[in-house]
Amino acid sequence: MAGMLLLSSILKSFIKRPTELTVREGFLTVTLSWVILSLFGSIPFMVSGFIPSFTDAFFETMSGFTTTGASILTDIEALPKSLLLWRDMTQWLGGMGVIALAVAIFPYLGVGGFQLFKAEVPGPIKDRISPRISETARILWMVYLVFTIAQTILLMIGGLSFFESLCTTFGTLATGGFSPRNSSIAAYSSPYIHYIVTLFMFIAGVNFSLHYWALKGKLGRYFKNSEFRFFGMIICVALGLIMVARWMGGEIFSEGLFRDSLFQTVSIVTTTGFVTQDYEQWPFVTHIILLALMFIGGCTSSTGGGIKNVRVLVLLKEMGSELKKLFHPHGIFPVRVGDKPVPENVVSNVVVFIALYMLIFLFGVMAMAGLGLDIDTSIGAVAATLGNVGPGIGTVGPVDNYSHIPILGKWILSFLMMTGRLEIFTVLVIFTRHFWD
Repeated sequence: MAGMLLLSSILKSFIKRPTELTVREGFLTVTLSWVILSLFGSIPFMVSGFIPSFTDAFFETMSGFTTTGASILTDIEALPKSLLLWRDMTQWLGGMGVIALAVAIFPYLGVGGFQLFKAEVPGPIKDRISPRISETARILWMVYLVFTIAQTILLMIGGLSFFESLCTTFGTLATGGFSPRNSSIAAYSSPYIHYIVTLFMFIAGVNFSLHYWALKGKLGRYFKNSEFRFFGMIICVALGLIMVARWMGGEIFSEGLFRDSLFQTVSIVTTTGFVTQDYEQWPFVTHIILLALMFIGGCTSSTGGGIKNVRVLVLLKEMGSELKKLFHPHGIFPVRVGDKPVPENVVSNVVVFIALYMLIFLFGVMAMAGLGLDIDTSIGAVAATLGNVGPGIGTVGPVDNYSHIPILGKWILSFLMMTGRLEIFTVLVIFTRHFWD
């Protein structure tokens, strides 16, 4: 920390601060920030000797700051508490960084889903970027800290030590999934702990602007929000299907079956990645459901990754609109989110985003398969890293890790983590010719 402070002071004294940020500089700053954070954040792992490989240390740190939760560690509990705390803190800091980007920076750059929820949920500020950005950051940090303190206290009431409560909270609210235990949340047999973590994973997967209004006493904002209702519906449908599939697979319906199904549904759709059971032992159809949830992800302006619920909602409504036009060619059927129409350019942005997301996924799977991984592992690893989930399927499932992935594969997956976390456009635009013209 002292070295970083010294380096930043030197750079600040030699480099003049610009009066304003251009769009090109904004894209570059956001992307390079995550790379530089991961480069320097990996130093404690390498210096300590617990992760001597630079590739592995960078992978673990990028996984932390992007709140992915994919790990190369085979024995997490062997690490000293200092490294375990740093490991979880990277997620907590990254989670808040994602929210700040979504509300303050991405709208300025013209990316993200901000345009979709601004009309429905005016957040702490209504402008895309303004001098009130510091006030926005302060409000978001306040909400984040309130939930951090609340979950830590509730976990301690459940019998966890302060250290384990804090580390688990960091991994939960950031929807990161790093745990100080080898077996994740399965290490705690208490149903109370499972339900508390489930609740806060759900909270972290919801638009933080809604939490801001809720803390001001306006709870009705939740149910007036189309994305929140869609998010809840997705969880209920997926939970029902998983429970039925497990029951038809021979399991007896019980509170434990409900609790584990609920936990994994919320964990995967919010892209947290905590586990209480090895879901690869469940019927195959549940793997398909969980894989689909990895793509959907959390809500806009949450710490969750994935495509985001509001984009999926807009895509479904656009599909419905196009089907109506087949029967009424001259009709006008605008896509609406809530009670307001979504501009055509925003709908186009959503369609392109999802198309790019699926193309990157496809190329990622081919790249990983080309490195010798089986198809299940290739699909699971790419879906889990691009969606910032962590555990996937195959040999990177809930009881496995990423240590066996080839070196080149780890760099590819690290790139996918950052690309998925920074809303794709932010990273890809840097590789276009027009950016450098």
